[in-house]
Formats: sequence, structure tokens, C-alpha cells
Amino acid sequence: MLYLKKIIVIACSTGGPKALQEIIPFLDERINCPVIIVQHMTAGFTKTLAGRLNLISKIPVTESTDCELLENNHIYIAHAGKHLNIDKAGVNHRIEHSDEGLRLGVKPCANFTFESLAECDFDEIICVVLTGMGSDGAEGIIHLKKYKQIKVLIQDEESAVVYGMPGSILKAGIDCKVVKLCDMGKEIVALTEG
Repeated sequence: MLYLKKIIVIACSTGGPKALQEIIPFLDERINCPVIIVQHMTAGFTKTLAGRLNLISKIPVTESTDCELLENNHIYIAHAGKHLNIDKAGVNHRIEHSDEGLRLGVKPCANFTFESLAECDFDEIICVVLTGMGSDGAEGIIHLKKYKQIKVLIQDEESAVVYGMPGSILKAGIDCKVVKLCDMGKEIVALTEG
């Protein structure tokens, strides 16, 4: 059976930490891939968020470190105050932090992360856009879709604190599946197994 290299990238902002607490407990060894979370936060707070999520997670959750190699069944929280890109490193992939200015008023910006995946060797990419103000994620997913096979999940409006980010995916006409927050963790696992 052909082994497909997969990755999950989750983008969120306002209301994101609470939403992540409902999703993370569902992610376990069945996903068999790395998970990147780009949560808009002030510098200094993503390490605390990673620690809190790690307490309720079945797989490790850590704040991203520059040049670290991605491992399956590991969740990486983008380091606040830096943009997170994924780069090829031989047969592996690694995190590369960059220090460009704010994009869409945020840093980290999920658009950078999604766009960087266009140059990577992942066969399947699951893009998840949760609650948040603004439109971060839409531009990056549009770019990525030109180069890679992707699946896009967005949080439903009823369960989102702010529907800006998920709503921008719909407004952009991106093919996606709208999922209730209470079902999002199970849906992510089902996609990785499928």
C-alpha cells in the first residue's frame, strides 16, 4: 500500500484557544502526521498555550522551534511574533521561522504557512480554519490549491466566536466542508484515516 505523507494545518484567532481545547483531545496516533497550529497571539503567550493543550492531548503539543524537524503525531503551536514556514530538509520537513512584518495585521500569519506548503513534498494537506477576525488563511489556501491536493474544513458560524476567518473561505469560493466545532476533532481524524 502506498504511504501518503500528510500534514494538518489549523488556523485560528479570536476564540481559537477555547476551540482548540475541544479539538485537541480527539487527535491521537491515528492521524499519523504532524499538526501545525497558527493561533494569532501576542509574543510570549504561545508557549503557555502549548503547555495547556499538552495537558489534555494524547500526543505532544509544543511551541515551535526554528529549524526543528517535523514528526508525525506531534502538534506544533506557531511561535507568536514569528511567521512559520515549512521547508524541505532532505527527505524530511522542518519549521523555518521568518521575521517579515505583519501581514493582515498579524504575526504569525497562517497565509505564510499555507503558501510555504506549496513547495513541500506532502501528498495530502488538511487545512482547518477556525473562529477568528479578518480573513487570514484564505489567500494562502487559494495559493496552495494551485499546487497541491488539499481538503479544507471550516468551523460553522453558530459555534464560532467570530466568523471572519471561516467566512472568508466561503466568500472566496474555496471548496470546503463546514463542520460544527463539537465534530471537528472527529472529522479531522476521519480525513487522515481516509
